[in-house]
Amino acid sequence: MLAPKARWNIGNADEALVEAFVRDLQLDPLVARILVLRDIRDVSEAKQFMQGGIGDYHDPYLLDGMLPAVERIRQALANNELIRVYGDYDADGVSSTSLMAHLLKGLGAHFDTYIPHRIREGYGLNRGAILLAKEQGVGLLITVDTGISAVQEVAYCRELGLDVIVTDHHEPPEILPDALAVINPKKPGCPYPYKMLAGVGVAFKLAQALLGRFPEELLEFAALGTVADLMPLTGENRLLVKMGLQRMQDSSYVGFRSLIRVSGIERKEVTAGHIGFSLAPKINASGRLEAADIAVKLLTTADENEAEQIAYELDMLNKERQQIVEDMVQEAFAMAEAQRAKGMDKVIVVAKEHWNVGVVGIVASKIVEKFYRPTLVLSIDPLTGIAKGSARSIAGFDLHKALTACKDLLDHYGGHQAAAGMSLNSAHLDAFTEQLNELAAATLTDQDFVPVLRVDNQCQLADVPIASIEGLEQLAPFGMGNPSPKFMFTNLGLDDIRTMGKEKQHLKLGLSQSKDEISCSVEAVGFGRGNLAALIAPSAKVDVLGELSINEWNGVRKPQIIMQDLRVPHAQVFDWRGTGQLHLKLSALISNLAVGTAVPPTPPGIVLFDETDVGLFQAVASQVGDEIPYWIVQDDAGVRPGNEAAEAIQFSELADVILYTLPRSIASLEAVLQQAKGMMRCYPVFAELGQDSGSTLPSRDMFKMFYGSLQKEKSLNLMDTRMLTAFSKRSGLSQAMIHFIISVFEELEFVVKHDKMVTLNPAPAKRDLTTSRLYQHRLHRQEVEAIVMYSSAKELEQWIADHINKT
Repeated sequence: MLAPKARWNIGNADEALVEAFVRDLQLDPLVARILVLRDIRDVSEAKQFMQGGIGDYHDPYLLDGMLPAVERIRQALANNELIRVYGDYDADGVSSTSLMAHLLKGLGAHFDTYIPHRIREGYGLNRGAILLAKEQGVGLLITVDTGISAVQEVAYCRELGLDVIVTDHHEPPEILPDALAVINPKKPGCPYPYKMLAGVGVAFKLAQALLGRFPEELLEFAALGTVADLMPLTGENRLLVKMGLQRMQDSSYVGFRSLIRVSGIERKEVTAGHIGFSLAPKINASGRLEAADIAVKLLTTADENEAEQIAYELDMLNKERQQIVEDMVQEAFAMAEAQRAKGMDKVIVVAKEHWNVGVVGIVASKIVEKFYRPTLVLSIDPLTGIAKGSARSIAGFDLHKALTACKDLLDHYGGHQAAAGMSLNSAHLDAFTEQLNELAAATLTDQDFVPVLRVDNQCQLADVPIASIEGLEQLAPFGMGNPSPKFMFTNLGLDDIRTMGKEKQHLKLGLSQSKDEISCSVEAVGFGRGNLAALIAPSAKVDVLGELSINEWNGVRKPQIIMQDLRVPHAQVFDWRGTGQLHLKLSALISNLAVGTAVPPTPPGIVLFDETDVGLFQAVASQVGDEIPYWIVQDDAGVRPGNEAAEAIQFSELADVILYTLPRSIASLEAVLQQAKGMMRCYPVFAELGQDSGSTLPSRDMFKMFYGSLQKEKSLNLMDTRMLTAFSKRSGLSQAMIHFIISVFEELEFVVKHDKMVTLNPAPAKRDLTTSRLYQHRLHRQEVEAIVMYSSAKELEQWIADHINKT
């Protein structure tokens, strides 16, 4: 057995609707089913999802505040007022600022841009920047991707006589800023149909209203910011990103071309994944480590040489950012473990002086990825005592709502359900952590702390030919709200198990399945799952959940599964007999079990079938380093703990059980297997540890032969080597068998042994051989050896599988 890392939630599609989509839109049934599972409810909606264009965008004037905003900007244009675009330092803010710069330049405006420094100024509008704007003659301030919570700052603008237009997409507070216009689709009472625009999406709608047409030339910016800010790729967002990606492929902007080149994807079709994992991180790196102005410069310059230089600088900054993140993540993981050990395990809050505040959000995401808990990561300023940070959540826990409940402890906060930012006095951190954990305890169940993977379809390998996989691309772009379709395949055979990568960190499986007597084979790749190779037995049947792709090599195209998760639904047996170097195997197993786990896993348990085996096993265990728990079998009555490590663990809860020594009987082995109720993986070693080998049980005829030979010889001197050898040749019995038969006969009083001289008992009582304890022991030994030593790997695996948890 191998447990999956997530719960698999299989969607149920309306089959009648699937058939309608196939019939009316000529879609592949696989594509049609996924549309239904994406909550597309009728043919017209499906057609818009697949073929939507400019005509499907909403009227920008449905956004409350749009009309006064447009009128005021036109007034500023007419009067040649200095307009300042005030953005945010993340990729959405940079995209929004750059979009507005191109818009205003095209309108002939007198304008400039301003993005606050993340560390020196912090998030959003601030009094210093406002005063500077006034002193520099700014007449109109337009915020993009920020401002919805800046009630006091906008009031300060009014005091100074500075007009402000707020455009934002974050969750509005109860009291809105008293600006000349506030444009936010989430604003209470706003009739705009689509509420999930990114900050750059709101800026795009402002451009659409100002120009009186659809501004196709600005789509690249809308696509970049929407994907970077993890907005759902549904409705207008889907259209913006889909059309923006098409333009980005051969962009007219030198900044985009340079960014694509430095990312090494100039010869590929740019996807939403490329934005999220390659382009956006470089844009974000500027705001995280230095100032975001350089990223705005990249996206607004017309100088190709300058663009190339900036793109290179951003790439270097991003590499530096990656190293900073890696160092912080290791520290944060240790702190998270310590917090969980104290019982505060619902919401993780970690904070430290001098952490780079620009990357705390990334670190929070990585903690969520490992522990699957809502997580807040904060950097403390040692001079002011102020902790600033970012939060990332899990499904079912609304961060914005939780922070609102804790607002008395906070100096500032903002964001939405899944991500947020905040600042507070570090003296309040303990109370803040406690209150968040109480909120989570009241909101979340134990099941909520196990991630869910949505399954779009359960099918067989033969059901996904290349043509169907190609058809799935019609559903792109993929991302938040429109994830890549995931498919579940069950009861797959294993043709191959191997690792890939320089550090063997990736897993590659050769999978096979038969349908209608035709076998189908597919390769599956699991990135970062290389440790599982040691936890999957070659004979296992696996279930795989993943995305479908096409692998092309040397002109040959084959279907491929990119694994998101996998499981082995049955107990597994790993044949370790005769392999040696148990200490290395133990160390590797312990290491592989620990990879990717939120808490230290239970170590494998060792079963010794006799008290005399302990010393020899400890010699092996000492080479591993950690104390390995072991249990000793008590005849046929099960096991008892053999050391302190075992006393701390219930044997019935062990997932990994190593049968180290040779059982004394089949009954004792059966008792162990029945007691190991939680066992997922069994590792039979069956080391003999000096026990008598070559223990074939003599037949009854051999016993008769010896008895007859002894009658003729009258006696046998066991000390006389010549005599013993000659007796062995005449009787045809090995010397080992002769000694064993004598021991059995002596026990049954058929012979008398005196000073190594063996003679027949002249008047023995009538007894059956099977009443001999030695005979029974050798009989059991032979039965044991037949199963555990001389059976094939397949036979042994089947025998153990048949007896695991059998009652």
